[in-house]
Amino acid sequence: MGDPMNKKRYIFGPVPSRRLGRSLGIDLIPMKTCPYDCLYCQLGRTTNKTALRKEWVPLEAVVAELQEKLVTKPDYITLGGSGEPTLYSRIGELIERIRSMTDIPVAVLTNGALLGQKTVREALTDANLVIPSLDAGDETLFKIVNRPTTAIDFEQMLEGLIAFRQEYAGAYWLEILLLAGYSAIQSEVTKLAACVKKIKPDKVQLNTATRPPAEDYAVTVTPNRLHELAAQFDPPAEVIADYRGVQYVTEFCVGRENILQLLQRRPCTADDIGAGLGMHKNEVVKYLEELVSGGRLEPYRIQGNVYYRPMATPAQTAGIG
Repeated sequence: MGDPMNKKRYIFGPVPSRRLGRSLGIDLIPMKTCPYDCLYCQLGRTTNKTALRKEWVPLEAVVAELQEKLVTKPDYITLGGSGEPTLYSRIGELIERIRSMTDIPVAVLTNGALLGQKTVREALTDANLVIPSLDAGDETLFKIVNRPTTAIDFEQMLEGLIAFRQEYAGAYWLEILLLAGYSAIQSEVTKLAACVKKIKPDKVQLNTATRPPAEDYAVTVTPNRLHELAAQFDPPAEVIADYRGVQYVTEFCVGRENILQLLQRRPCTADDIGAGLGMHKNEVVKYLEELVSGGRLEPYRIQGNVYYRPMATPAQTAGIG
């Protein structure tokens, strides 16, 4: 028999989510398999840029593992993870199976790249909440920020977001991630706001690169600037690039402390932490997000890899501690 620690895990969490409370994640796609290669992605560069939809992982194995985790009683069951979830060809069946198992609402976090396909839009019909992304207001910036596969162009993606709103009866929140020097300049925000008017989401949520991004030049927009830009959207956007609301939830103390203890021994990457503690990488990323924003850890790069270490105290910085 193989080592149970090496068993493939499709479910992670519950993890603290700034929008969804206690989120139980389902990872349907291999790491960094996506139609985009976004400048800001906290999981790094896309290694398999594709628009190919298939059953990347076995549906029955996912359902069986989820059944065991329902006792955790999360606020949401969230389809997201290491790659673009709509690449999973049986995502519609999975959502139906989840809805037959539990009353816990199902959320789908998607970059929206494939919503131009009617089969993809239909597959998401039974989800309770869908949160697609829009990071650019025209083809030029779309290619710069999202770096899509050649199978997808801006107009196709935008029309998919519009069509999905017209067909989908559930909650529709649109996330816009802004980068300083790219999409956060006034002319680009004006274009984005015009696209939002066409899409007509229930909510608009503004974010920025708060975790170490795939590219060093994907620069964070300041909170004050995000709040200034939020008023330019219709409906007015909600700024979600703030994690203080979930940082100190007691339930998640063990995960945070385990990571801190490991990093006190030596700096590690997110992959190192996941391997050392037997945690799913997306789970690790969530905790690192909180610990960095809470001032307990600091990231730094060595030869393109992002490492984490405890934040030095003032005494240590002065060479006293």
